Amino acid sequence: MHLARPEPGPSRRRHGAALEAALLDAAWDELTERGYAALTFAAVAQRAGTSRPVVNRHWPSKEALVRDAISRAGDRFSLVDPDTGSLRDDTVALLEQLNEAFTMFAAVMTAQLAAYYEETGTTPAELRASVVDRRWSLIESVMRRAAARGEVDGAKLTPRIARLPYDLLRHEVLMNLKPMSSSDIQEVVDTIFLPLIT
Repeated sequence: MHLARPEPGPSRRRHGAALEAALLDAAWDELTERGYAALTFAAVAQRAGTSRPVVNRHWPSKEALVRDAISRAGDRFSLVDPDTGSLRDDTVALLEQLNEAFTMFAAVMTAQLAAYYEETGTTPAELRASVVDRRWSLIESVMRRAAARGEVDGAKLTPRIARLPYDLLRHEVLMNLKPMSSSDIQEVVDTIFLPLIT
């Protein structure tokens, strides 16, 4: 899970977005390798080739640093609107795109973040909402298009049913800590999701 990055030299000076990106990447690597409890600002600074006060200037707490590091890691998996002309094919394509991202986050959220939840009094659902739900507008637009085409009954697309295939994907990944197979994704869409809304 650790993504190898070139170690910056001690004399290398970065500012603004470049410095923040290096710090967040270092925090992500510390989180995945050592877990939330062992993550320190000093270790993040050393990995990023800078000093601890630099990290302190950017983030007031370890909680805020970790949340931003997870968000940056999630941004590497942006969703692309498949727009195939079919809700079935659009949903399969979106689930395929999310499959790898869910697998990555499942390993971190289950193995490395227990101390984070205890310290902050938050839940995995709250962290997911701050990271994953930003992509929900694209998923909603795919479903609105299908309803406008008359492909599905829009009245049946309740929030819970609309989220069902994505919730099932997340559950499978969390339970197995590996991506869902393409055939399983298609089964979820064809035998569970579409019959509920057509």
